[in-house]
Amino acid sequence: MLILRSIAFNALFYLNTIIYLIIGLPTFFMPYRAIVGVAKSWGRTNLVLLRVVAGIDCEIRGREKIPKGPLIVASKHQSAWETFALLPLLENPVFILKRELQLIPIFGWLTIKGRMVPVRRGGGSQALTDMIERARIELADNRQLIIFPEGTRRPAGAEPRYKIGVAHLYAAEGVPCLPIALNSGLFWPRRSLRRFPGTVVAEILDPIPPGLGKEEFFERLQNELESATARLIAEGRAQMKQ
Repeated sequence: MLILRSIAFNALFYLNTIIYLIIGLPTFFMPYRAIVGVAKSWGRTNLVLLRVVAGIDCEIRGREKIPKGPLIVASKHQSAWETFALLPLLENPVFILKRELQLIPIFGWLTIKGRMVPVRRGGGSQALTDMIERARIELADNRQLIIFPEGTRRPAGAEPRYKIGVAHLYAAEGVPCLPIALNSGLFWPRRSLRRFPGTVVAEILDPIPPGLGKEEFFERLQNELESATARLIAEGRAQMKQ
């Protein structure tokens, strides 16, 4: 049953994505907020498919902690779940993503239309400078900038590997940083077709105000995210054993 439900969800997830890519095509001729709205609708639809087909619900804790206005959202990254589930939470979200993703036909073009912030992996200090400059433009438009501080998906419970780029971004932009802990990797493991029923929990932590030194911020972000994530993983594992 688990395998059948997982296969059914995966098929519907990709079909849903293709449908929304088609829906997004007319937004090339509209303001960028139009494709942001389509992306948020795509995220909500995926959450419904997860609940109905795969038996995976979600719980968002701490919504009231989301500040208004420009913001850096630093989220743990364990699965594809957070690439769409965080979108409906924010008023005007924008992702920092790999430059290579923008080369994918239609999908990549729509990320450009949505003014997503690309980063060139392996580009060194110049890539970081370019990212910060682009991020500043989006934040000036009162957007919420989503970054995965570890740069890529990490299995639930894996040793953290934070990149210093998030600290440079925080120091340069002068806006609050909102950490988000989660346990999505337990139910949607990376590099696996299986989707395990249960409840993904994402917890919005207290915003980190601007003005801290890079090292102080970097240490605080890691400590708070890892502590909350470990608690959510333990909670999720206990749920899965029931």
